[in-house]
Amino acid sequence: QVQLVESGGGLVQPGGSLRLSCAASGFIVGFNDMAWYRQAPGKERELVASVTSSGLSTYAESVKGRFTISRSNAQNMVYLQMNNVKPEDTAVYSCYGRGQWGPGTQVTVSS
Repeated sequence: QVQLVESGGGLVQPGGSLRLSCAASGFIVGFNDMAWYRQAPGKERELVASVTSSGLSTYAESVKGRFTISRSNAQNMVYLQMNNVKPEDTAVYSCYGRGQWGPGTQVTVSS
């Protein structure tokens, strides 16, 4: 059974850092394209970052230079390192892969 579970969200101050984790089961992340999406209140879900099975990563313009997507094939996990966060980064962040969504984790950036 394909399943994704995110963790690592929470409250962080502007300029701070947070690392989100996505634990995958039922498939191998290293063989699949993986992505992080986010949805803020009243807004549509948007792609934040993605990484292909060959290791090519892409980012939304709004997070370039601040966020980094990575994966651990040994642990079968995908990560999103968020640095220099801004209030506009506040959203529910969800992991996506193999046609499956995780339930999401809330990130709130506020002083």
